[in-house]
Amino acid sequence: MADSTRPELPGVLARMWGREPAPRRGPKPSLDLARITKAATEIADADGLAAVSMNNVASRLGVAPMSLYRYVGSKDELLLAMLDAAAGEPPSPDGLSRREYLARWTRANVDLFVARPWLLSIAERPPLGPRGLLWLERLLAALDDTPLDDNEKILIGTTLSGYARNEASLIITLEGSSKDGTEPSSAAAYGELMAELVDEETYPRLARISRGRVFAGGDAAWIDEGDFWSSLDLLLDGIDSLIARRRGANTRP
Repeated sequence: MADSTRPELPGVLARMWGREPAPRRGPKPSLDLARITKAATEIADADGLAAVSMNNVASRLGVAPMSLYRYVGSKDELLLAMLDAAAGEPPSPDGLSRREYLARWTRANVDLFVARPWLLSIAERPPLGPRGLLWLERLLAALDDTPLDDNEKILIGTTLSGYARNEASLIITLEGSSKDGTEPSSAAAYGELMAELVDEETYPRLARISRGRVFAGGDAAWIDEGDFWSSLDLLLDGIDSLIARRRGANTRP
């Protein structure tokens, strides 16, 4: 007898996890979720997420649009499959320390989004596919030797993935705007523009900063690797501090 307390998996999730019952008779289907997802991903890579539609995917595969609905019930289901497929494999621990692995995990997230900017618009949904959940599993494994509770570990994953999305969004936005001339082309140019705009009475702190060395850097690109790692260090320092506090609390008499 089936367990009535277990949720019934939506069709696309069952297929992503290999849980869909295999057909007993008849010819092997010419389509499968992997082929559909690959075609949709290729369209998104070439023309952006807005170009992904059931009609366009069907046309790329040379089939009728209605034939896709046996595998994906809607565009939202297709996006869920695309998000998981694009995630790929999470970085391997490779004997890294906890802090080193969390840094590598976060950097890999940034690289993933920068390589496929269209992922940013769908990546805020919680992971449900096998690849997305493996990323979360690897991060949790890096926290195994800490006294943090499960909720705190999940929050760390949410915080680091959110930082990665924000960093990737900043890279993509600034690179695009500097190319079309709508924004300053470098941090130095931004500092010069700010210095021209702000006055010392209303914006005393920004006036001091803009006239200092904070935005100096010649014509270097907006996004500096040092800035990324410095900001990430702030988050990792906070995680280390939380772990130290929990360990201290657990050793008190």
